[in-house]
Amino acid sequence: MKFSVSSTLLCNKMQIVSRVQNSKNSLAILNCVLFEINGGMLRLTASDSETTFVTSLQTIECDGDGVIAIDSKQFINAIKEIPEQPISISFNEDTLAIEINYQNGKFNFIGQNGHEFPIIQGLTEANNTICIPSSTLLNGITRTLFAVADNELRPQMNGVYFDITPDYTTLVATDGHKLVRNSILSVKGETSAFIMPKKPALMLKTILPKDSEDVIISFNAQNAKIEFADYSINCRLIEGRYPNYNSVIPTDNPFRVLVDRSAFISALRRVSVSASASSSLIKLHLESNTLTTSAQDIDFSTSAEEHIMCEYDGGPLSIGFSGPFLIDVLNSISCQDVTLELADPSRAGVIVPAEQEENENVIMLLMPMMLQD
Repeated sequence: MKFSVSSTLLCNKMQIVSRVQNSKNSLAILNCVLFEINGGMLRLTASDSETTFVTSLQTIECDGDGVIAIDSKQFINAIKEIPEQPISISFNEDTLAIEINYQNGKFNFIGQNGHEFPIIQGLTEANNTICIPSSTLLNGITRTLFAVADNELRPQMNGVYFDITPDYTTLVATDGHKLVRNSILSVKGETSAFIMPKKPALMLKTILPKDSEDVIISFNAQNAKIEFADYSINCRLIEGRYPNYNSVIPTDNPFRVLVDRSAFISALRRVSVSASASSSLIKLHLESNTLTTSAQDIDFSTSAEEHIMCEYDGGPLSIGFSGPFLIDVLNSISCQDVTLELADPSRAGVIVPAEQEENENVIMLLMPMMLQD
């Protein structure tokens, strides 16, 4: 079996699909990418037994059909330094010998039996399907991923929750300390929901194109299939009931602060250098159009304080937040100004963009930390 293909295109595709593989696998063949030649098309499949990533590309020439599993790391290391040119790959399905020929040389190594590659039973029948522009899905996943939990006791929180209604679709993530609710008003469907695990969501964040090409997500109670461009991801969904996220978002926080997001982030980064390593506590104090950020580490006798101009006409208010969590929330918002909606030092703070993007409604929630004074 022999075929030719672009060296650069093949290397790029291999690097993308191999991201689904674990660093350590119980089955050695899961370190491989499955090569399937059929009708002049090369289909590449990689899996970690929970998520399967598939892509395809057109061969330049091909003398038949065949299948073989090739160690992804060994193969990528062999071809990644080859300049753009057609390379010829031949293999024998009986001996599993593989030979790669290019302009100035060749490689030889041994593959594995492609017929033994574990093809995970993915989506057989979809109950629901939604269509989302890739740029919209990319924005939604980027905004929510940082809030996904890593909780063995509550696995339902270890993914991005897609809540689909006839009016809009909402992406939600929370770890109990911070919560993101990103409603996409332009994407609608039949009332349904699913929890996408963190790994396929991370892969989508990395590879989704920034244009408006549509992404088709088909799913049932156990599995989902995500299709875009010439890629396909099959993943097992997280089962269970997601927490009632709307019930924890306060709607009556009386104090509102309008502040420049970039200036706020810069001040937090400078002040957080002096925060306690154990708590990362940052204190915010509001009074007469001034936001004061401060931190201290009693053990090392360090402290810092910085004042920022803001729009605030309420009474004096102090509240504490985790510095890294607050910076993560602000980094996930793209507009120039943000609004902080606060009530008292014991109630969750709500952070929203001063101007919502078209067809989107984003709300961030952050639980406060107890102040010592």
